[in-house]
Amino acid sequence: MASEKNNLIENALVIIPARGGSKGIPRKNIKDFCGRPLIAYSIEAAKQVAPLSHIVLSTDDDEIAAVAEECGLPVSYHRPAYLATDTSGSREVMIDVMDWADRQGMTYDKVILLQPTSPLRTPEDILGAVNAYTDQIDMVVSVAEAKCNPYYDCFETDGDGMLHVSKGDGRLTRRQDAPDAWQYNGAVYVINPDSLRRMGLGEFPRRVPYIMPRERSVDLDTPLDWIIAEHIAHGLSHN
Repeated sequence: MASEKNNLIENALVIIPARGGSKGIPRKNIKDFCGRPLIAYSIEAAKQVAPLSHIVLSTDDDEIAAVAEECGLPVSYHRPAYLATDTSGSREVMIDVMDWADRQGMTYDKVILLQPTSPLRTPEDILGAVNAYTDQIDMVVSVAEAKCNPYYDCFETDGDGMLHVSKGDGRLTRRQDAPDAWQYNGAVYVINPDSLRRMGLGEFPRRVPYIMPRERSVDLDTPLDWIIAEHIAHGLSHN
């Protein structure tokens, strides 16, 4: 089964970004999550769908690199310090990895970004997003149903400080009558390398969603997120 999966995305460059600094949850990338370092979950998911030679850890931190190698991922690339600040963007981080991969003679026709903060993402989620990708689009991005629907219960204030529904006329009385609304869950990005070099991710005009259930869509940004995700992980492991 593993060889079949590798054949599906053997021409992908898989990037796992994990800088050392983190304010919301200190050292979160190697913090214990259900008995294992958080980053181990993304590494294991990547190893199940792609060859090791095409999985790149992007970190500036020697301890994170050592943990990744303990998880079976060789670390040859080192993220430069100027791309490891609070203001460093994902696009610049990925392009630097792409430049390095090009110098190594690596061939790839898509970039897959797997953020360590999505430990509940499965290998099947990665493959599902890859299967939705073609070179005619800019990106496949994993999403979950939005907690707030702009046609129903998402509001903005006007110049007078009055609330108004973000979209539509505000006459909907049932959420199920509102158009579907999605939000990025941070789990999987499958990106056209040429598009990435030309423009920012938010500028992509051709984005396709890969829909994931909410129970696998927790993105670890705060200590509360961590508690919720561990609770869900324990529940999923018992089912």
